[in-house]
Amino acid sequence: MPEATKYYATGRRKNATAKVWLVPGEGNVTVNKKTLADYVGRRTLEMIVRQPLELVNMAGQFDVIVTATGGGISGQAGAMRHGISRALIVTDPELRSDLKRAGFLTRDPRVKERKKVGRKRARRGFQFSKR
Repeated sequence: MPEATKYYATGRRKNATAKVWLVPGEGNVTVNKKTLADYVGRRTLEMIVRQPLELVNMAGQFDVIVTATGGGISGQAGAMRHGISRALIVTDPELRSDLKRAGFLTRDPRVKERKKVGRKRARRGFQFSKR
C-alpha cells in the first residue's frame, strides 16, 4: 500500500455523526484528538467501536482517526462502528458479506421522537388530578 493511503467513510446513529479515516498503522484509535479510552470512558463502548476490526481480523493493521459530532457518547460509539465498517468495505469489498451478516452496515433508524403539543414529552401527558 502507498504511504499516503487513507480510506474514508461516514457513520451515523441517533443524532451522532462520525467521520472515519483508516490509515495503515498499528491499531491506534483516535477520536477528536483523544485516545478512544479517554474519549468514551467505558469498556463496553470501546468494544463496540473495535468490533468491526476484530471481526475481519484487521485490528492491528489500521490506525483509525475519527471526528465525532452530535448526540451523546453511546450514539457516537455506534456511529464510529458504522463508519469503520463502511471504511473497511472501501479497503476490501469482499469484507462486505461478513460485516453485513454481523449487522454493522445497517444504519440504526431509531431516533428520538419529537415532542407533541399538549404533552410533556413525545407521548407522556401532563400529570392529571381530579381535584
